Amino acid sequence: MTVEKLITDHIDIWSSALQTRSTAGRGSNGKIDLYGIKKLRELILELAVRGKLVPQDPNDEPASELLKRIAAEKAELVKQGKIKKQKPLPEINEDEKPFELPEGWDVIRLGEIATKIGSGSTPRGGQSTYVSSGVTFLRSQNIWNDGLKLDDVVFITSEVHSQMDGSQVEAFDILLNITGASLGRCAIYPNNVGEANVNQHVTIIRLIEKEMISFLHLAITSPVIQKLIWGRQVGMAIEGLSKKTLELFEIPVPPLLEQLRIVNKARDLMFLCDQLEQQSLTSLDAHQQLVETLLATLTDSQSAEELADNWARISQHFDTLFTTEASIDALKQTILQLAVMGKLVPQDPNDEPASELLKRIEQEKAQLVKEGKIKKQKPLPPVSDEEKPFELPEGWEWCKLQNITSKITDGDHKTPPRINNGYKLLSAKNVRDGYLDYDNCDYISEEDYLKSRERCLPEIGDLLIVSVGGTIGRSSLIKESANFALVRSVAIIKPLLFNSDYLKFSMDSFLLQKIINETKRGGAQPCLYLSEISNFLFPMPPEKEQKRIVSKIEHLSSICDRLKSRLQSAQQTQLHLADALTDAALN
Repeated sequence: MTVEKLITDHIDIWSSALQTRSTAGRGSNGKIDLYGIKKLRELILELAVRGKLVPQDPNDEPASELLKRIAAEKAELVKQGKIKKQKPLPEINEDEKPFELPEGWDVIRLGEIATKIGSGSTPRGGQSTYVSSGVTFLRSQNIWNDGLKLDDVVFITSEVHSQMDGSQVEAFDILLNITGASLGRCAIYPNNVGEANVNQHVTIIRLIEKEMISFLHLAITSPVIQKLIWGRQVGMAIEGLSKKTLELFEIPVPPLLEQLRIVNKARDLMFLCDQLEQQSLTSLDAHQQLVETLLATLTDSQSAEELADNWARISQHFDTLFTTEASIDALKQTILQLAVMGKLVPQDPNDEPASELLKRIEQEKAQLVKEGKIKKQKPLPPVSDEEKPFELPEGWEWCKLQNITSKITDGDHKTPPRINNGYKLLSAKNVRDGYLDYDNCDYISEEDYLKSRERCLPEIGDLLIVSVGGTIGRSSLIKESANFALVRSVAIIKPLLFNSDYLKFSMDSFLLQKIINETKRGGAQPCLYLSEISNFLFPMPPEKEQKRIVSKIEHLSSICDRLKSRLQSAQQTQLHLADALTDAALN
């Protein structure tokens, strides 16, 4: 079966094998990873370096002759004093060959076919030597498999460039990232960028036979060589891949004419993958936009009748609309927004209105102040009509979060010393979406624990919300045990005489998350001040309606969770099919 046929006959498997990657921040919305197409790209590269992408031609000059010429040319360069003579590299034994080579192919150590393998360096003076224009100075973030990305490139002066002998780049060098998360990414340096230099995280590979460059670049990006790169690295952060390690890499070498055919075929097939990827992404984007547009008709409904009509329209196409994790998450978010707008359950005119509940909360707070259990809070101005984002149903009331809580505070601003074992100390990393994660918590002494709880006393029913960092706004109720202390990155909200589950669902709603995003301060390390949390707008339903809302959300959420579980199971099947198809093609 040709690779083109492998793609076209199984296009549904390649395009429908999707994986959701988790991302930082609140919620479970992750970016879609086109797993099937990714596997297809890897398969094309693997077939290329195994000699299975294009047929062999018995008329091609064998690779052994090419390697003889390279050895002779290298010896001549040594004789002319243009390169230093290197120590002989050990011969490749049969066990080291990655697979059975096709007729006419050979295998060679990378050091045998290169005149240079060496990493760059940092200019003396570091970043202080960077200038607004001059000689291009490449770092690992500029090196990508599909070429250089120069959006955030920096420059050094010609003088600094000339002092950095050994890290200067020439046209058609292969630049390989040798440390960090981008380990193994590589690019061919083009002949139209001019002078350039690389830092210590990038290695220059300079070949004797320039016509081999495109094939070697393809080979390095293939799973065969990537496995060597990740398997033989010394240390992710500092050492990475040394020159000595790279020199020993076993590189499969086809006849030169076959190399050219392989590169051209791989380029054509990758273009097909690009098209398939673009079609998949466009389809996913269009699907998500359709889902969000239809769900918006629910929250925009002006009456119960209109809401019912809009829901009927969606429910007719439920099976085709909610087919991705993102669409199911959008549905859950819509349910929460309908809840805080008073549109999720019908109102009961017999319910005591929220205004009476607010009066009781106010009286309870006054009593707690009188008893010295809480401090008297500064009064906040009432919610003005301009502040109200939408009109609430009869019996509901807009209020501020401070009005309905006994206390809003946060953990220690001066973090107590950690110890190996003791009392739990929770921070933002421990507040997950709806639960507390104790697996990686810190510990403090009993003395520090008791002192911390004098300021901030967590209790069952309180809501913990991340108030500092990248996951700001993520929250969890304390449901079982409150035997822990908190640090500054977590705020605690103590609801008074109203349903804590309703508080949690409201905090997850688009309404409150929008307020959080508009209120937070700072860039890389955003934060919420307690005074700002106290000022959050809050839609308060009657007490009995709160219970009906919570019950309805829990019921609908369980349906969404079952939907997502079935979807994930189906996705796993698609991933296994893509893997099986890949294995079958290779074996």
